[in-house]
Amino acid sequence: MNTICKAAPFEMSVKVPSFAGMVYNVVDYGADPTGNQLSHEAIQHAIDLCSETGGGTVLIPAGVYLTGPIELKSHVRLYTDYNALVLFSDDFSLYPVLDASFEGLDTRRCQSPISARNAEDIAICGHGTFNGKGDSWRPLKSSKVTASQWKQKIKKGVVDEAKGVWYPDSAAMLAVALCEDQNVPVLPADASDEQWEAIRSFLRPVMVNIIGCKNVLLEGVCFENSPAWNLHPLMCENVVLRDLEVRNPWYSQNGDGVDVESCKNVLIEGCRFDVGDDAICMKSGKNEDGRRRGIPSENIYVKNCVVYHGHGGFVVGSEMSGGIKNVNVEDCLFIGTDVGLRFKSTRGRGGVVENIYINRINMSDIVNEALLFDLFYGGKGSGEETEEEIAARMGASVPVADETTPAFRDINIRNIICKGAKQCIYFNGLPEMKIQNVSLANIQMSGKKGALFNQTNGLTMKNVVIEAEQGEAIMLSKSVDNVSIE
Repeated sequence: MNTICKAAPFEMSVKVPSFAGMVYNVVDYGADPTGNQLSHEAIQHAIDLCSETGGGTVLIPAGVYLTGPIELKSHVRLYTDYNALVLFSDDFSLYPVLDASFEGLDTRRCQSPISARNAEDIAICGHGTFNGKGDSWRPLKSSKVTASQWKQKIKKGVVDEAKGVWYPDSAAMLAVALCEDQNVPVLPADASDEQWEAIRSFLRPVMVNIIGCKNVLLEGVCFENSPAWNLHPLMCENVVLRDLEVRNPWYSQNGDGVDVESCKNVLIEGCRFDVGDDAICMKSGKNEDGRRRGIPSENIYVKNCVVYHGHGGFVVGSEMSGGIKNVNVEDCLFIGTDVGLRFKSTRGRGGVVENIYINRINMSDIVNEALLFDLFYGGKGSGEETEEEIAARMGASVPVADETTPAFRDINIRNIICKGAKQCIYFNGLPEMKIQNVSLANIQMSGKKGALFNQTNGLTMKNVVIEAEQGEAIMLSKSVDNVSIE
């Protein structure tokens, strides 16, 4: 069945998978609904058998199921009943280290709790909950929890006393030094399996990793407490995320909601996000790895979603080196999010972001910017960098634009209401590649600071009302060209 997204300002449709009528109850294959025994072998056996015999539904009835990683196969719908909890074990040895992509780079990570590769017609549906036991994997900063929570946490694991960060073990703490860019460790090209295995505890996986698949449906269930990102469709076609609840603790490091990467024809509808990093994020690979892959994220339709905690409500980047185009976001609500609409990248990425349409977004109590374009992104959340770090990034000499220069252009944003933000709008493009052709219409925002535009070419504002407690409501720097205001 095809879902035609008629409201999108570009032509797109998404194929929703259908399934045969056979039902395979995992309890019949040995799964333990009391959670006393590991059940992933029984669940995997039911999935394999279902796929091999023509497809159908693998049923997880009410109960608690302690499992290791499971892999979806073609023509299988994994259905969780009411009161079903799939609890993934925090025994790291159950998750082998595999070739992977994380934060847009080719690397190695532990196998995801739920994965699928090169499958067709797959689904995770129903009413149950999938818990990734991510609090056992993720580093934790002492500054982000109470004294009593910290005291309880450090009863296990190790602590970097100088930085006030907890790790699950000493290997995870030492592996941080191998990371040159965020959270991907750099090992020699000829590094042995043993070298990677030695830092297994640092290689925390994405919870749901769906790679190279066609016709994917995630509907109705709850995904929570992921080791890293929650949902990561990568190089997929026809993906529907509908009526999901996606949540992580607000302090969870890299606890993104969904990262759509190099995918085509994606519908995200009626989902609720309360997470520790970006909530609804568009990506397409990072730097040379992303440009070599060369697969954009395109034809994306996001509607009727709610975001609570999160570094960004709707986000583009910063890994966008393969390009992002034809994205429509409408009728969404952001409450208490760090940033509302967040566009980010930096020199070295390359790639083009274009044909983005955003309509009817309501926001309140935004911690930092309601609308942010930051082309000097430094790897931290908005508001986390010091003034010295920001100055160091922006003070470098201006290079000549080339294939490594990201471009953001042809972006239409209208019918936005924000009641309360640290800053209403902040644009900061690159001097060698300004933000191009942005249209703002019917905008009403209030905040401590108003709107500041830098390094922008082609800015149209119609019926834009900004109420600022401090300074001018709208400020245009000398680096802004071709402005039209009504």
